[in-house]
Amino acid sequence: MGREFELKYRADQETLTALRERYGPFEEIQMQTTYFDTFDGKLLSRHWTLRQRMENGTSVCTLKIPLPDGSRGEWETVSQGLMTGIPALCRQGAPMELMALTVGGLVPTCGARFTRLAKTIPLENGRVELALDQGVLTGSGREQPLWEVEVELKDGCDEAAIAFAAALAREFSLEPEPQSKYRRALLLAHQ
Repeated sequence: MGREFELKYRADQETLTALRERYGPFEEIQMQTTYFDTFDGKLLSRHWTLRQRMENGTSVCTLKIPLPDGSRGEWETVSQGLMTGIPALCRQGAPMELMALTVGGLVPTCGARFTRLAKTIPLENGRVELALDQGVLTGSGREQPLWEVEVELKDGCDEAAIAFAAALAREFSLEPEPQSKYRRALLLAHQ
């Protein structure tokens, strides 16, 4: 299992431009995400996130589950679809319960389309990925603008990522974003 520890911040176009100028160059990744659940919402009731995302044309299936320390367990695999991706995620160590929960089928619930500018930044006690996301959240035929900054720990200690993110937030007047893209898109879908 991978452990995902990230800090998210709200942004606007001006802030993303300033960050790009300060930290560039970045790798550009085109992302189109569809989130899925069972017909009766069994994944949502467990606070699990199952998605299929196209990343520059490559299909990647991901499962995220909450961990007691506030981070998330994350499993990811390149796969043409969820029906082949789910068994691969379970072989990697994702909860086997996922197979039983999804055997009856899945439905798309919401999504997102965005461009991610990503850069790995070395720190004294680890490395983080700085990601600048711009696009839209989608749900029930509606769209909502998305501008977001993410600091994700790639290796090292949580404190290093927290310190970097706190300094970034101070310098660029960033406000924390407590909800994931999935949660915000799901709210849009249910408006």
